[in-house]
Amino acid sequence: MKIWIICLSLFLNFNSLIWPDNMSRDRRDSESPYGVLDFFAWSEGLNNDFYDHEKISTAIKLMKEAGVAFVRIDLLWADIEPEENRFVFTKYDYIVDELWNNGIKILAILGYNRSRQEDRWRCAPEPEMFSRYAGATVGHYKDKIKYWEIWNEPDSEFYWQPQDGLKHYSELLKKTYRAIKSVDPTAKVLMGGLSKDFEKNLRALYNYGCKDYFDIVNIHPFVNPLLPRALEVLYALYHETHYVIQHHGDIHKEIWFTEIGCPGHNEPTEWWLGEGPSEVTQARWVETVYREPLKWPGVKKIFWAFFRDTPAHWGNGIDYFGLVHTDFSKKPAFEAYKKAAVAREGI
Repeated sequence: MKIWIICLSLFLNFNSLIWPDNMSRDRRDSESPYGVLDFFAWSEGLNNDFYDHEKISTAIKLMKEAGVAFVRIDLLWADIEPEENRFVFTKYDYIVDELWNNGIKILAILGYNRSRQEDRWRCAPEPEMFSRYAGATVGHYKDKIKYWEIWNEPDSEFYWQPQDGLKHYSELLKKTYRAIKSVDPTAKVLMGGLSKDFEKNLRALYNYGCKDYFDIVNIHPFVNPLLPRALEVLYALYHETHYVIQHHGDIHKEIWFTEIGCPGHNEPTEWWLGEGPSEVTQARWVETVYREPLKWPGVKKIFWAFFRDTPAHWGNGIDYFGLVHTDFSKKPAFEAYKKAAVAREGI
């Protein structure tokens, strides 16, 4: 009888996480498509206290007001495993708990290299060591985080070196996927968001046998809204992605835009796609991004990059991607995002 009671208790505790209240909803998840990318890891002295605890609280309050359902954040290997086999979660416990307590879900990025010497943070890691960190991190947060992204933009030389057509990354993806699922079979794994040549790079992952090692296809389809046919360009980027997953018999997988955005600044700026838009034009692009792509087959979530401006970090128009200024004052883009979220969710 005592063993039966213990087993029943464990079952009920597990179901309280996965099926609370009406036994049908995972509290780590939301059907809302409204996400943002932001840099809560830039705290505790890193990057001039861009996000100390007070600023994190301010940002979360504004995110709730805007209708943000998901935040994409880094859980950096260098922070979590500062020494081999010594895992420290204190910094991220605060961030994760604040988001959880405010009902905002998390897409967590696992990365980058543990070494912070010079540019080694972007070097391809040893899969066995990386997957150990991933498994430990997922095990620690599995009650509050369902979605895990393995690295960020491994097809970009800025985030992954050396570039080898995703061959080494595919090994990392497979090893880390298995480590995550062994710790939390209910977790959902995303590939590192692809940044360019979506058809070519997605095909490469399939050709390296990765079909069964990601649950969601995610891309970063940046387009300059100043283009006369910007929405058509965005659709073309989506379409080539959709075509590849369809060709490989993977059409059941969702497509997420885990980064999409543009500058919003009223002074002349330049970014990698050319002239930077004004704040008003940025707001119009927010309206378009959350109105049209969500009608396209497979597209389920869109993460605006970024929630808050990043002054002097990138040294160009990228610093003005935010929906809010650095001082948290609202841009027109914030109101556009809020209007879209409220209209869709019926808030």
